[in-house]
Amino acid sequence: MAQTLRIIKKYPNRRLYDTEISSYITLEEIRQLVLDGETFEVRDAKSGEDLTRSVLLQIISEHEEKGQPMLSPQLLSQIIRFYGDSLQGFMGPYLERSLQVFLDQQQQFRTQLNSLMGQTPWSMLNDLTERNMDAWKSMQRGFLDAATQAKPAAATPGANTGRTGKKSS
Repeated sequence: MAQTLRIIKKYPNRRLYDTEISSYITLEEIRQLVLDGETFEVRDAKSGEDLTRSVLLQIISEHEEKGQPMLSPQLLSQIIRFYGDSLQGFMGPYLERSLQVFLDQQQQFRTQLNSLMGQTPWSMLNDLTERNMDAWKSMQRGFLDAATQAKPAAATPGANTGRTGKKSS
């Protein structure tokens, strides 16, 4: 089933209009479209110019300013150096392929890990916690049972009271 191209219009006032839902949306909502795997283009509402790259770069820029950045100054400097270089045309496809290989390996690792464990790490941790709690409760029950069954030995008539092993008369 082919996915239709979703068109987002960007107006001069910098507002973004999603033509599919007939509503204005935010950059965060466009980010969510990316995360959801939606196919879309951002177009200038007046000229029709494709603004997708600049909007995606704006989203990256905003996320780089918040939290822990993914792109170090060294990496950004190296990328800038490729602009105007004779290898500039190879850099984009190379980065795309490298990232795709990384994503494929990450998915393969997760699949192998899940098949080895048969479950997610969280469910394994939950199972381990439950087993530990059961063992702890069993141990406590054993201690309590032993403590309630152990009664001090009362002196009974005819019991051995001397050190020599003889009965006292």
